[in-house]
Amino acid sequence: MRYKKAVGMIYIATVHWETDKWIDTQLKYFKRNINQPYRVFAFLSGDACKHKDKFYFACCEPITEHAIKLNLLARFISLQANDDDVLIFIDGDAFPVKPIDSFVTLTLKQYPLAAIRRTENIGDLQPHPSFCFTTVGFWKSIEGDWKEGYEWETTAGIHRTDVGGNLFKILIDLKIDWLPLERTSQLTNHGLMFGIYADLVYHHGAGFREPLSMYDRTKSLVGIVKPRFIAKLLDLLLCNVSVKNRFRIHRLLGIGDRINYQNQRLSQSIHEKIAMDEFFV
Repeated sequence: MRYKKAVGMIYIATVHWETDKWIDTQLKYFKRNINQPYRVFAFLSGDACKHKDKFYFACCEPITEHAIKLNLLARFISLQANDDDVLIFIDGDAFPVKPIDSFVTLTLKQYPLAAIRRTENIGDLQPHPSFCFTTVGFWKSIEGDWKEGYEWETTAGIHRTDVGGNLFKILIDLKIDWLPLERTSQLTNHGLMFGIYADLVYHHGAGFREPLSMYDRTKSLVGIVKPRFIAKLLDLLLCNVSVKNRFRIHRLLGIGDRINYQNQRLSQSIHEKIAMDEFFV
């Protein structure tokens, strides 16, 4: 496969899983907040495959692992990009809410890579692919890898890994100073989903998956279990219980189903308002 190289291009790698409901929204915000020339490379599945003509490049191969899709998109991009071109990884339910050109340019003069870091998810430390940018040349030079594997200790005292784990290990081993993009605001009081990072990028966090996170499993049950004093009592009883056993207790009491239902309703409401431009203009 041969491509014509473009000068000063931004290459965007994104994934839309099963549903197409975020495609037009994401593309609209790209157009609104990226002024430099850019090309969007996408991995699509399900209904999203009907929209492959909206992307510069789209692949609908039946691959399920998110990290492998991102790695493949980076490989496809490297076949046509210049080393100094910008490479952006972004989840399908994420998009810039302000112009990002200057921020990306200035950041890459100081750091070779910047990415969302979701410390709010019980202390996750790794670069997260909901939004990450670097250069094509740097990604190739470190043999970047989004797969999980490397583990870190969370604030809940457990060791875990997730997408971006291996990239985190690469950056540690090579002693590379990268810029974490922290959560700066949010659309609701949910501490993980519906967040804005670096005052620049929105990440819905529940666009393609069941909205029941590690954060949800460890937060207070006030507002979930009624009456309030029962919720507070459960909080006290569960505060010293391991995360694994907390999950089991949640399942036994049907708490996970309640949280999931509440989050699904909230997620749908937020998505509808975003689609109507009620939050970001």
